Amino acid sequence: MRFQTNSALFQPVSPPQSFAEAGRGSQGARRVVAIVTTHNRLAQLQRTVVQLLAFSADQLAQIVVVNNSSNDGTAGWLASASDPRLHVVTLDRNIGGAGGFALGLDYARKSFDPDWYLVMDDDARPMPDALAVFHASDISSWDAIAGAVYDPSGAICDINRPTHDPFSSWTKFLRTVRAGREGFHLGPKDYAASDPVAVDGASFVGLFLSRRALALAGLPDAALFVYGDDALQTLRLSRAGGRIGFFPNIRFEHDHPSAINAQISKPLWKVYYQHRNALILYRHAAGWAFWPICLVVLPRWAMRMRAYPGRRRDFMRLFLHGIWHGLLRKTSTSHETVLHWAQKSK
Repeated sequence: MRFQTNSALFQPVSPPQSFAEAGRGSQGARRVVAIVTTHNRLAQLQRTVVQLLAFSADQLAQIVVVNNSSNDGTAGWLASASDPRLHVVTLDRNIGGAGGFALGLDYARKSFDPDWYLVMDDDARPMPDALAVFHASDISSWDAIAGAVYDPSGAICDINRPTHDPFSSWTKFLRTVRAGREGFHLGPKDYAASDPVAVDGASFVGLFLSRRALALAGLPDAALFVYGDDALQTLRLSRAGGRIGFFPNIRFEHDHPSAINAQISKPLWKVYYQHRNALILYRHAAGWAFWPICLVVLPRWAMRMRAYPGRRRDFMRLFLHGIWHGLLRKTSTSHETVLHWAQKSK
């Protein structure tokens, strides 16, 4: 894979003098670098980059954009940007959101070695006061900070709600059995609170990762391509002893469609990654309960084909490939192969 960048040479910087420096942030100066991945969503990316550059350099030191082989004018627009804080990594092939975040975090770590990394999709952006609130907050006891993410209407963005680990105790597990997703996702009361809440999982939208967080959990699994990389990364972090805090007063906007519309309109190829990666995540999270959970969720997942009238046969082809590879934990299938599977049956 080849890439080019309009920033300084990609060279590692000196490591911190001691592991204590790589620990949880203090209320002193904090160098923050944002990482954004993008693929063919120029209009969204432009809004996000403009919003990020509006923050002062002491609030946001650098911005790294990973351009996943876009062909919609993204490369040209990014090349025309002159702000010295903007660093662009342009890829010659699409390695997905997971690959983009892994590469972007590694690039930022070797180029800048910041105190904190801020990760987000190209259609997500901090609210105007988000960075000021982050810098003013006492984060000394946290390794990662998850912001409160809302959709453009002001409603809580459901897909970005932080989570508790439902397998960390029998109480949480039974609550999840009774209430489903509501049993382990944060709810409106948590968003309305003023104090941080300890969580075990969060999305890559408005997530601050400390230097220590990367030391504990490593980089995201680039082989996942899309879906589940954030859940797996933050679960690894929490199980390695890292503390993740949900800060309801650090707010982000995610210009994401509703869950129903997203289910119907999303590209069909995503069906493969959605189900393969969910099984990989469940196996990692559930341990002994993995196989009983499969007996429950697989029939439910198969019924999602109803959201694809006229293409149910294509859905099932991708679904079955995803389930089989998820059970085998196989992540070597090329994206080109997945796109071929998603071609409409004649």
